[in-house]
Amino acid sequence: MEWKVNRSGDKPLYQQIAEFIEQKIAYGEFPPGSLLPSERKLAELLNVNRMTIVHVYEELQASGLIERKQGSGTYVSTHKWGIRPSVYTNWKKYVEGGSFLPTYPLIRRIREEAKRMENGFDLASGELSTDLFPVQALQSAFTQQTIPCDLGYEHPQGHLALRETVANHVMTYHKINTTSSSVLITSGAQQALYLITQCLLSPGDAVAIESPSYYYSLPLFQSAGLRIFGLQVDADGINPDDILALHRKHRIRMIFVNPTYQNPTGTVLADIRRQKMLEISAELGIPIVEDEPFSLLSFEDQKHDPIKSFDQSGNVLYIGSLSKVIASGLRIGWLIGPQSVINRLADARQQMDFGLSVFPQLLANQFLQSADYPDHLQYLRKQLMDRRNLIMSALREILHGKIEFTTPKGGLHLWCKINQEVDDQKLVEEGIKNKILFMPGSVFGAPNGYVRFTYARLRQKSIMEAISRFAEALSRV
Repeated sequence: MEWKVNRSGDKPLYQQIAEFIEQKIAYGEFPPGSLLPSERKLAELLNVNRMTIVHVYEELQASGLIERKQGSGTYVSTHKWGIRPSVYTNWKKYVEGGSFLPTYPLIRRIREEAKRMENGFDLASGELSTDLFPVQALQSAFTQQTIPCDLGYEHPQGHLALRETVANHVMTYHKINTTSSSVLITSGAQQALYLITQCLLSPGDAVAIESPSYYYSLPLFQSAGLRIFGLQVDADGINPDDILALHRKHRIRMIFVNPTYQNPTGTVLADIRRQKMLEISAELGIPIVEDEPFSLLSFEDQKHDPIKSFDQSGNVLYIGSLSKVIASGLRIGWLIGPQSVINRLADARQQMDFGLSVFPQLLANQFLQSADYPDHLQYLRKQLMDRRNLIMSALREILHGKIEFTTPKGGLHLWCKINQEVDDQKLVEEGIKNKILFMPGSVFGAPNGYVRFTYARLRQKSIMEAISRFAEALSRV
């Protein structure tokens, strides 16, 4: 909850909270019939004593603004100040309806805590810490950028100069041959995935994803009515032969993979498997969606060429993003594929929002062409490797074999197996009590007893304390 009580003011806390809720009701933000948070939940959200909320709800009930139903909860009154409206919208039915599903409850719980947690440690959010953002370099790029005279709607595929820069970028860093006409600029990688699932597939289609996988945490597949089947990940990624077996059984229509420093396991799909996967894709006529947000974050000299770099037939849709290498708030990603696919997705995206804002595109274009960009990548890799080493040392020192992991050779995440029986839900709740957040493996399709730590999210000085708090939470489940 963004609103906070004023602890230094003269007005009592319960009165501030009561007036805040009354305002929400008056503005229609809490419509008639809305379920309000429980006393305990609201007390946690506002960091006040539960008895304060009891007093608030008693005041609001006395004024006729809310109704309290034993065993059901506290609701905004449908008889506002004793006057029954002739009609009111039952927003509950609308909120629970629709085809686009909400975020899974456990993930939503973690994200809500991440937004409001003070003096805590976030190992759950899959993004960089603020000290890794190239703020000064971006500021320099911004001051050098001239604002165009024409600020009308952009090209449906995105700003032409940025698409040209992206085409050069993927050739330089990934050996992918493409032109600006085959590039679609998106609002991060997730918008690209959304467009693919909504525009290129139909309800009932079967798709294959890695297991475990970040894709399990995205309701957009279920929202599109797709049937999801897992490809087990081992130390070298998925086994391409498993694609053949799945296709025989379920007629797979598309394969989604994150082959380099995979989220959450950190594994790298072996080069021989990349080639085999592309061969199977061509043989069966099944497109591959290659999601590659971490490929530039290698801690070794060895580079892993994307599947797209071997693709001569246009079977691979390649997704890239600046969220994991520059800043998640920049909201710049891209999708590379056959011209007909790019045109279809660009048309759909234009129907949604008439294209991205030109300003982040101008900034991204300027920064990608600057000398600061390769310097930033080098600095970022060094910082991430140091944090990876620190978190692994902390786990060994503090947990003494209670948890095991394989050293990731790049990326942002450390995938761990807990060597005891645990309930993910209980472990997450104990972590929240101890002000430590992490992602349980179950949200990625793994069984209970796995966790993903994002070592990129914390500053180095905080890592030891964060793991100490996790160890305390683990000891209580």
